[in-house]
Amino acid sequence: MGRLQSTEGLTDDQKEILKAVRVFVDEQILPVATGLEHRDEYPVKIVEGMKEMGIFGLMIPEEYGGLGESLLTYALVVEEISRGWMSVSGIVNTHFIVAWMLIQHGTPEQKRRYLPRMATGDLRGAFSMSEPHCGSDVAAIRTRAVARAGGGWAITGQKMWLTNGGSSSLVAVLTRTDTGASSVYRNMTTFLVEKEPGFGEVAPGLTVPGKIEKMGYKGVDTTELVFDEYLIEDACVLGGEPGRGFYQMMDGVEVGRVNVAARACGVALRAFQIGIEYAQMRETFGKKIAEHQAVQFRLAEMAVKVEAAHQMMVKAARVKDSGARNDLEAGMAKYLASEYCSQVVEDSFRIHGGYGYSKEYEIERLYREAPMLLIGEGTADIQRMIIGRRLLEEYGSKSS
Repeated sequence: MGRLQSTEGLTDDQKEILKAVRVFVDEQILPVATGLEHRDEYPVKIVEGMKEMGIFGLMIPEEYGGLGESLLTYALVVEEISRGWMSVSGIVNTHFIVAWMLIQHGTPEQKRRYLPRMATGDLRGAFSMSEPHCGSDVAAIRTRAVARAGGGWAITGQKMWLTNGGSSSLVAVLTRTDTGASSVYRNMTTFLVEKEPGFGEVAPGLTVPGKIEKMGYKGVDTTELVFDEYLIEDACVLGGEPGRGFYQMMDGVEVGRVNVAARACGVALRAFQIGIEYAQMRETFGKKIAEHQAVQFRLAEMAVKVEAAHQMMVKAARVKDSGARNDLEAGMAKYLASEYCSQVVEDSFRIHGGYGYSKEYEIERLYREAPMLLIGEGTADIQRMIIGRRLLEEYGSKSS
């Protein structure tokens, strides 16, 4: 694997898990990824393999049938999977955001009800916050849950950009609820919506339209979610109390941003690997292009970016694992890793020359996948805004 993206201080268990995932990626994902991606085909066999390895239960506590591993372990696993095919990491990402929210905020009954099935991968999660008109402006969501006189709620509204929207069977959905609070953020509630996988009307009042066609990030399904007076019980309010949804979702987003950083690290490493390999095969002007100083400079910059992004991602995961707030570190990691990934993929594309434009070469797929990381879990501008605000909190002027 080379020296890039090594991680100090891992336990023997972590090393064994990563070794197993690395072999799985090399043998089961890389040989088929480009073909599946070009056909926009859901990777059924790969998902079954991940279920057998216990990846869906990686961070779920042992008492619920999971492996009880840390966010760092999960991030490093995602990095490896993304090196093979970023779309596969998307299948587990939203699953773990929902699992994390349940672990941190769920009632004891909700944990017992959902986590054991999530650990096996039989119940798979999706995360629903965005809407067609608001994107990163969470305060502007319109999907509303209205309390019913006899108990329970009725949800009406339209959600957008659900990764695993069709294949998932449990969706954490952020809605507006009239709790009487003065802050818009305290008038939001997260509901746990259990549904049948598939498309169309999957339950009375709940429709999953067809897959959204995308230029990249194929294989994994991305959908809308439409509610029309969908009835749901009080027991499905995450944590059992309305009005906490925004803060629960933001906790999940911190985990999601570490995940996006890890995905960017994996894609960047793969772009570097195929770029340096191609540079040592391709000849121009009587020698390998890797012997040209211009190409060596490009490879050097790529390697520095791959390593720097990895180390920042590792720090963000470790801060979260310590129990501390990590929105600053997660925002920095997501911002840097996604920007560097885009640049490394671009450089690898340039090294490939005209062949990089051919679907026969893997870099063509990576070139279409990298842009998603610039906007997933909050755009680069949103990350800069989060980072700036947190820095002002940390370094606030004493005279103000």
